[in-house]
Amino acid sequence: MKQRALGRQGLEVSEQGLGCMGMSDFYGGRDEAESVATLERAFELGVTFFDTSDMYGPYTNEELVGRFLRGKRDRVVLATKFGIMRSREGAWLGVNGTPEYVRQCCEASLQRLGVDHIDLYYQHRVDPAVPIEETVGAMAELVRAGKVRHLGLSEAAAATIRRAHAVHPISALQTEYSLWSRDPEDGILAATRELGVGFVAYSPLGRGFLSGRFSRPEDLPAGDVRANHPRFQGENFARNLQLVDRVREIAARKGCTPTQLALAWVMAQGSDIVPIPGTKRRNYLEENVGAGDVALDAADLQAIDEAFPKGATAGLRYPAPTMAAVNR
Repeated sequence: MKQRALGRQGLEVSEQGLGCMGMSDFYGGRDEAESVATLERAFELGVTFFDTSDMYGPYTNEELVGRFLRGKRDRVVLATKFGIMRSREGAWLGVNGTPEYVRQCCEASLQRLGVDHIDLYYQHRVDPAVPIEETVGAMAELVRAGKVRHLGLSEAAAATIRRAHAVHPISALQTEYSLWSRDPEDGILAATRELGVGFVAYSPLGRGFLSGRFSRPEDLPAGDVRANHPRFQGENFARNLQLVDRVREIAARKGCTPTQLALAWVMAQGSDIVPIPGTKRRNYLEENVGAGDVALDAADLQAIDEAFPKGATAGLRYPAPTMAAVNR
């Protein structure tokens, strides 16, 4: 698999990573044995960039990824996150960016992952009660201590990225980006490119919607958090399905799947962008990796933009309370 640089600090990753969240939380239909097999298959296919967080599970996803890492740590780029507090039972306890919490979370993640350093450590959500300079200052101490190699932010506003980058170089910003979530084009991407910060696109398949696998809300597995997302509900679902039908038509002309077209579109937006589609099944993983063979020329990109223009998606990407924590 081809490689891409994230930031200007020497971090290189596979052009497509693997988001591991759904293996342990939020999405229904989990199977740990298949998840482990999916991690191993990703590695076989050349994926070197694996993304987790302490809050996935909570805590259990880091343990799962840690077991996978044994024997291959030096050949994998490991990213994890801190900042969203959850109880062992999964209750939401807020956001914390205090220096003490940064240090506490890093030590706990290192232990769960079974490693002596984290390649890319993100603040999962910005804490409005703590100046970003204090949070990143504590993260920078972890770099100096050798416990972290590179720093990242997730869902941060352009002004916040600038302030953070002034304290310590930020190698990557992780934010939702796909055909149906193009908010980063409104200033975020311009800021990251000006500063030399890489961009990691999570949910590049619109939480699976762009794959074309859902034809009605009832298709979601039981207990799946997406059922609570506005884009997967009622009239919004129907309107968004029409957009996916257009993607399916273009994909058919290109000889690829809608999934591969949507991923190829994200990858075509710049060599500084690395998508991390999440999956917990080998067949979907292999389909995702196939997007690297889909070449989109200017005519293809124009056709996609006309079929699925920016802002066409119906509904918020998260419920309103959750939206309050993004882009700040």
